[in-house]
Amino acid sequence: MPQVPPSTGSGRRFNKLRERPTVRTTDYHTGGEPFRIVVEPPVEIPGTDVADRRARAIGDTDADALRRFLGFEPRGHADMYGGFLVPPDDDRAHLGVLFWHKDGFSTACGHGTIALGAWAVESGRVPAPDDGVTDVVVDVPSGRVTARVRTVGGRVADVEFVNVASYVVETGIEVATAYGPVQVDVAYGGALYASLDVARVGLRVEPASITELIALGREVKRALVDHPAARHASDERLSGIYGTILFEDLGTLAEGPHQRNVTIFADGEVDRSPCGSGTASRVASLVASGALGRDQVLTHDSIVGSRFVARVLGETTADGYAAVLPSITGTAHRTGEHVFVTDPDDTLPGFVLR
Repeated sequence: MPQVPPSTGSGRRFNKLRERPTVRTTDYHTGGEPFRIVVEPPVEIPGTDVADRRARAIGDTDADALRRFLGFEPRGHADMYGGFLVPPDDDRAHLGVLFWHKDGFSTACGHGTIALGAWAVESGRVPAPDDGVTDVVVDVPSGRVTARVRTVGGRVADVEFVNVASYVVETGIEVATAYGPVQVDVAYGGALYASLDVARVGLRVEPASITELIALGREVKRALVDHPAARHASDERLSGIYGTILFEDLGTLAEGPHQRNVTIFADGEVDRSPCGSGTASRVASLVASGALGRDQVLTHDSIVGSRFVARVLGETTADGYAAVLPSITGTAHRTGEHVFVTDPDDTLPGFVLR
């Protein structure tokens, strides 16, 4: 069924947008996954820190209206993704960001952090040398992360996303699916993800199977709604299975394991990239199982053929779990500058067909 917000009429939902009817964005893609950057959101998003701002935005009419305005059709689409820039938690970070998609506000986003790093350097927001590495420090709802932007000849070559501590929550959880019972693992990489090897159900991670992959990803996520592994150990705001990582093993390269995945997140959204925070959770799982050595890298491909390369920077403990500090390297490219407008006579504020 299409998701259509209530008609705005003279109601409050789009009042703030009508007071400032122009919304400017800069759009990027990271490995094929969109990221719409709103540098100056035309609505106030208060809070004591970024995590608090997210919690407040979830229930705020104006913030949610802006998310729908930019994420829903006709300005967005069912798989749209973006971020509102907000003040960082303190002056040790360059940026704060609230990540959003068609179904709400997420706790983490690796592909978005990679895009923000590229944008910060390319826009001049954070000065960078023509050749070298520049750290762009970003506060996100799950904590403080870093985008290490490598420039060559004055251009961004790639970005290394250094994530929060990531760890395995539980392995071998049996869930019922249309393919029969399967076992999944749950790991944290800034958000909680369930991982499943699609060979167990006879599928491949390929565009031709996307309908079946979406259905399976949704099925696994629904099955874990009330499972203890879906609860974050120390911060309830981070609870809930954010996505299902459906992966297939492609063997081993000289540098380490090679896998392809598609992450089905939120309510059936498809990540075109290999998924940044999801890759961090996979790194934690592979290290814990012994499949990824400390001196190896994970080559992680997406369903559209883009690639992240991930490695372990160190080991720590977090929330009572043995954890790793993962980094994920990818590329992001600007796709456009947009000026979106509101028309007071437009009675169709937004919709999502899928």
